[in-house]
Amino acid sequence: MVKDWPVPKLASEIRSFLELAGYYLRFVQDFSKIAGPLTKLARKGKKYVWTAECAATFEELKNKLISAPILKMPDETGVMVIYSDASGRGLGCVLMQHGYVIAYASRQLKPYEKNYPMTWSWQQ
Repeated sequence: MVKDWPVPKLASEIRSFLELAGYYLRFVQDFSKIAGPLTKLARKGKKYVWTAECAATFEELKNKLISAPILKMPDETGVMVIYSDASGRGLGCVLMQHGYVIAYASRQLKPYEKNYPMTWSWQQ
């Protein structure tokens, strides 16, 4: 689960977390402002120094990701849209209708799942 996501030890781990969190930025007010310290730390060539500010930012983003936004009930008249994303550490998916979130889910990959290929096919 996102709430159990371990503290990143490398800049690449921060980038992976920010990729997953960034997918949900439309549901997190002031996402860019909140994620600022982690974004700076994830830059290439930047020395990795985990500060109290980074820790607070990391925890705040995790809490915002697991706090459900107000969900709408689906209706029979609208088209459902699915947004999904996968990174090297987690999976996420949002089901929307008429611009409202109907449901969403995200989770970390288990160690053995990190070896699965990230491919998919679409049939209409």
